Amino acid sequence: MDDLTDIREMYNAGWDVEANRLERHQLEADITWCYLNLYLPTHGRLLEVGFGTGFYTFPLAQRGYQITAVDLADEYVTRCKTRSEELDLADQIDFRIGDARKLDGIPRGEFEAVLLMGPLYHLLLETDRTAALRSAYACLKPGGVIFSALISRFGILGNLIKEHSSWIENQKEVWSLVRDGHRPADAPRGGFRGYFARLDEIAPMHENVGFRTLKIAGVEPAISADDESYNTLEEKQRDLWLDLLFKISAEQSIVASSRHILYVGQKSDD
Repeated sequence: MDDLTDIREMYNAGWDVEANRLERHQLEADITWCYLNLYLPTHGRLLEVGFGTGFYTFPLAQRGYQITAVDLADEYVTRCKTRSEELDLADQIDFRIGDARKLDGIPRGEFEAVLLMGPLYHLLLETDRTAALRSAYACLKPGGVIFSALISRFGILGNLIKEHSSWIENQKEVWSLVRDGHRPADAPRGGFRGYFARLDEIAPMHENVGFRTLKIAGVEPAISADDESYNTLEEKQRDLWLDLLFKISAEQSIVASSRHILYVGQKSDD
């Protein structure tokens, strides 16, 4: 297994950035909610692995779900525990420090759904990604649903050219991303060390551990890195654009151009 100490440290130091990330990327959040609303069971136990600042955790608890929430970053566990007490949700959310690849101490076969909405971003080794998916699969009840998020290898280029245009000058890193989906193996650790997936590998990586694919969608369909144009929409226009973009979000011609790709799958009923 890869040593993820640098990833833990990055998130422990990055609460303020992470806390408003989905305010900056509102279409990602809105499309994700569309899929959660469509595929989540109406009630039951949820396992959220990589809950971050609790963007999905707290609203789901307010809907009545009982949630076990696991994150690698202890700072997030501490802060979210405090927030759950302030919202009178402490009895509904069990926050724990943990590693998505092992999920030590998490009950097997007891959850209606698993949200794996961040850990796959940082698992560079195929064996680690497989371990995380196997752990999630084991925790689900028969027929349970998984929602997992990945960063698109080529969809991210729009964001890079907009916000980090000088990145292109590091040709070794550029072609390592294109070929392998991550920085060169000898690159120094630190910052956002991630894995960027190809669309054609997403279904097989889940199906190889037993999931049946229900949907694969881009959660920023058709806008690439242009968050601002969507963020400023209001009322009827926003509703209509969201309806359209949600309905085309699984079109194969645009899924990989989204920065983030959402996989929805189901454990067999056996």
